[in-house]
Amino acid sequence: MKAIGFKKSLPITEKESFIEFELAKPRPTGHDLLVKIAAISVNPVDFKIRQNAAKDTVLDTPKIIGWDAVGTVEAIGDQTSRFKVGDQVYYAGDITRSGCNAEYQLVDERIVGHKPTSLTIPEAAAIPLTGLTAWESLFDRIKVNPETDKGKTVLILAGAGGVGSIAIQIAIKVAGLTVIATASRPDSIDWCTKLGADYVVNHYHLKEELEKIGHGQVDYILDFVDLGGYWNTMVEIIKPQGHIVSITGSKTPLNLDLLKTKSVSFSWELMYTRSMYTTNDLVRQHQILNQLADLLDAGTLKTTLTTMLEGFTVENLKKAHQMQESGKTIGKTVIQF
Repeated sequence: MKAIGFKKSLPITEKESFIEFELAKPRPTGHDLLVKIAAISVNPVDFKIRQNAAKDTVLDTPKIIGWDAVGTVEAIGDQTSRFKVGDQVYYAGDITRSGCNAEYQLVDERIVGHKPTSLTIPEAAAIPLTGLTAWESLFDRIKVNPETDKGKTVLILAGAGGVGSIAIQIAIKVAGLTVIATASRPDSIDWCTKLGADYVVNHYHLKEELEKIGHGQVDYILDFVDLGGYWNTMVEIIKPQGHIVSITGSKTPLNLDLLKTKSVSFSWELMYTRSMYTTNDLVRQHQILNQLADLLDAGTLKTTLTTMLEGFTVENLKKAHQMQESGKTIGKTVIQF
């Protein structure tokens, strides 16, 4: 089978930052599905791993990355029970295993969902990683209750990004929250507004902008951009007994003592935690993806696909990574095979 990977971490402009090669098609065992991939999407995690996985070495075999795919089940392992050959599926996968930048991939059925029937293959490919991240942030980390928490405020940092784009929709349509998204460029402001954000504020003047709209403090904060850079501001604008969730990490230690007097909760969110550690609730991701599919098919949520590249090639993968590295992409970028 055809695959695209890298042996050394190189700038994306370098000729061998990605290389095409042939690999034997794998066979599924246990809980695994063998999926023939039809489309993938590219996320910031892809270029971060490409930049760092082989910095000081040259790998013997190319590393295959990629964690967002749609495809068709071609074969199943002997312990599978949720899918059959021929099913169309979508998933984000497991960061500890070979990724989806290949014609075929093995993936544990417990982190796979049935593809939304109303979406095209590229439209569905835009959803899994960001959808899981946003859903887990709201319902598994903060544990938002749509009945008792309805109307509470959530600030979404980087509202026009991949995770922010689906988080805005889930927060409004499913969680019933009042959504404040951050954006600064006219196109990203317009995107957040079209997705339904109640307010869009400029992240360069965050405190002032929040006060201007009458929400000087917020109940929840979802950080999808820069935890360290916003930390002191978050401490000021989070309400007492509020909750902050971050997916970005920090290069320097955080002073959690600053949250003490407000009794504010802080959570990390990493979509890969369940698959990395094969947690007891691993199947939760299968369930979330199916819930998202139902909401997409009902028209409650819509795809966040904005850019589509035709053809599974080194050139397209490089282009998609360059777009992600720019930090200016809106929504999701998908490569159709």
